[in-house]
Amino acid sequence: MHRIHPPLAGCFDEMLADDGETRGHYRDFLQWLTAQSPETLGQRRHEAELLFHRVGITFAVYGDDSGSERLIPFDTIPRILPASEWQTLEVGLRQRVAALNAFLHDIYHEQHILRSGLVPAEQVMVNNQYQVAMQGLDLPHHTYAHIAGVDVIRHADGGYYVLEDNLRVPSGVSYMLENRKMMMRLFPELFAHYAVAPVEHYPSLLHDTLREATHADNPTVVVMTPGHYNSAYFEHAFLAQQMGVELVEGRDLFVERDRVYMRTTAGPRQVDVIYRRIDDIYLDPLVFRADSMLGVPGLLSAYRKGNVILANAVGTGVADDKSTYPYVPEMIRFYLSEEPILNNVPTWQCRKPDELSHVLAHLEELVVKEVHGAGGYGMLIGPKASRSEIDDFRARLLADPANYIAQPTLALSTCPTFVDEGIAPRHIDLRPFVLSGKDVRIVPGGLSRVALTRGSLVVNSSQGGGTKDAWVLEA
Repeated sequence: MHRIHPPLAGCFDEMLADDGETRGHYRDFLQWLTAQSPETLGQRRHEAELLFHRVGITFAVYGDDSGSERLIPFDTIPRILPASEWQTLEVGLRQRVAALNAFLHDIYHEQHILRSGLVPAEQVMVNNQYQVAMQGLDLPHHTYAHIAGVDVIRHADGGYYVLEDNLRVPSGVSYMLENRKMMMRLFPELFAHYAVAPVEHYPSLLHDTLREATHADNPTVVVMTPGHYNSAYFEHAFLAQQMGVELVEGRDLFVERDRVYMRTTAGPRQVDVIYRRIDDIYLDPLVFRADSMLGVPGLLSAYRKGNVILANAVGTGVADDKSTYPYVPEMIRFYLSEEPILNNVPTWQCRKPDELSHVLAHLEELVVKEVHGAGGYGMLIGPKASRSEIDDFRARLLADPANYIAQPTLALSTCPTFVDEGIAPRHIDLRPFVLSGKDVRIVPGGLSRVALTRGSLVVNSSQGGGTKDAWVLEA
C-alpha cells in the first residue's frame, strides 16, 4: 500500500484528527484505500490523465510564451463533507449571495447602505467596477449575480471562512462535473458503497435559472464566449453543449431596433438571455472599450431597454472587489437582519492610513492581495516570500495603497493527496456554485482545488494547483 503521511502540525486535516484517528465520514474510504495496491491506484491515475486529454479538458495560461494548453492535475482522493457540515455551508452561502444581490440592487438604485454610512460612498462610487450605465435599471427578481462562485476554506480552528466572492464570470464548474464523472468511471465500487449527493444535474439547474431570468415566454438562451483562445473556452463549450444551447461569439450576434439577434442558417433569431463569459469592458464597443472585437455594438442599449438579459449583470464586479469584501457581514445584517453564518477572514484595507501602517509593519506575516487581482497573481504570501519580494511589495503599497488589502496567513485545511512521496496532506479550498433568480439552487459540493506543491497555499490552476472531486454525503 501507499505510505500515508501524518497530518501537518497546526492545520485541520479533513481525513485525520490530531491524534491520528480517522474522522468518521472518512473511515470506510480509508479502509478501501489501504486495500488498494500502489500499482492499481497508479494505473487509475494514468487512465484519468489520458481520458482528460482525450476529452480536451485543458486550460491556457496567460503569459505562457509557449502558447500551449495544460491539463489541470486531478487527484483521485476525494474531499468528503458530512451532510451536517454541508447543510450549514449551504444556508450560509444562500444568505451571503442574497445579501450581495441586495447590495448590488441598492447601489444602483436608492443607495440606502451608502447613505447609512455602513459602506463608504467612495468605496463604491469611485470603484472602477461600478457601472454608471446600470443606475436605475430594474432587473427581474432583482438578480445581478445569477451565478456566484464562493471560495470557502476551513481554518485550523475547524471553522469555515469565505475567502473570496466571485460574481463576474465565475469559472470552474465544468471541472467539478468532469471530476465526478471521472471518479464514477474509475471507482464505481465507491459510489455503490457511499451515498454521495449528485452534481450532474447542475447544467439543468443552470438552464432553468437562465430561462427564469427573463419575463419572455420560451426564451432563447445562448452562451457567449470570447473564443477558443480564452483560458476557460472548454468550459464555455461544455456548458453550452450540456444545456443544449448555442455557443456564440460577439460576431454571431447583432442588435437591431434595440433587440439582440443571432445569425443562423435559417435567418436571424432573437436572443433573450446571454450567459456571457466576457468581462464588462469588452461587451459593447459603443459604451465600453471602443477597440473591443469581442462584443456586440448596441448590446447595452438593448439591455437597458429590457429586451435581453445578461448573466451575470453588468457592474457586478463592484461587489466581489476585494476592497468591498470586508463589508459583506454588514450587508447581511443591513439587508437581511441576520447574523452572518459564514465567517469573513479579518482584512486590513491599505487605503486606510492606520491599517496600512499595520500591514507595512507585519508584511512577513501577512497575505497581501491586489483588490482586482485574480488567479493567484499579484499577491504576496509573507511567510513564504523572500526579502526582495517583501521589499518590492512594500514599495508597491507605498505607491498605491488603495490597490491592496491584507489578511492573516490562514492555515488552509489539508486533505490526503497522491504525490511523489506517497499520500501526503496538501492544502485545499472549495468553490460551491450558487444559482440565483426566481429560486436559489445549489448542487452539493463544488470545485475542490488543491495546492500540489508541499507547503504551498496557492490552489489556483494557473499557479500549479490541481482539483479533487468533492463529495457531500447524503444523510
